[in-house]
Amino acid sequence: MRRPRDGASFTARKPNPRSQDRRPSRGDDSQQRNQDPRLPDNVEPTELPDEARRDLLALDKTSADLVARHLVVATQLLEEDPARALAHARAARRRASRIAMVRETAGIAAYYAGEWAEALNELRTARRIGGGSGLLAVMADCERGLGRPERAIEIARSPEARSLPTEAAIELRIVAAGARMDLEQYDAAVVTLQGSDLDNAREGATAARLCYAYAEALLAAGRRDEALSWFFRSSEADSEATDAEDRAVEMSEADPDIV
Repeated sequence: MRRPRDGASFTARKPNPRSQDRRPSRGDDSQQRNQDPRLPDNVEPTELPDEARRDLLALDKTSADLVARHLVVATQLLEEDPARALAHARAARRRASRIAMVRETAGIAAYYAGEWAEALNELRTARRIGGGSGLLAVMADCERGLGRPERAIEIARSPEARSLPTEAAIELRIVAAGARMDLEQYDAAVVTLQGSDLDNAREGATAARLCYAYAEALLAAGRRDEALSWFFRSSEADSEATDAEDRAVEMSEADPDIV
């Protein structure tokens, strides 16, 4: 399974009265400190986006600032050190386990670290607390990571999936196509990705990922000429979003007769 495709941002949610965390006792606080990863001295709680900080208003100021700092570091480390990012996200979760944004961030960090079961649990919990459709594409990808591609396809077919905004819907289709490929249903993967948004994909990271996924599906289905064309289209949409250009060059060099 490939590494997560996107960076993650904090999800803005209105504070939920049901998401009030109890204040930890002195014993709880001491135990938590012993488990926490060290925070860099120069990280400030104000680095957390304002909308996310508002979600922490249920906490006392000291706890809110500490949680915010852990969340900031978790997000900064997602790409370069997923294991440390997850450690900071877990530290935030220990102090704010009833706040949806915190659980969602912990889920994203677990996803980047390849902890599929933990990520899925955190994202489901975030949905229960905060409502909304949640990060369905990430949840579906976790099911793939757990060796359950059929469940990923079920998520893509769920009622919640039909109400997703365009970019989130595309990401979910990409995951669903990957699940089809896990099942060696290559033609079905190709069909899953087809649509007007694929035909009109011109520029941007989402368009690049969609074209790239389509190229991979075509390649798996034995349609090499078409795959090469779509790898080039992916690169044209956003050369930094994928390694499409490298893939196209490799294919061309391996088979000079390919059109």
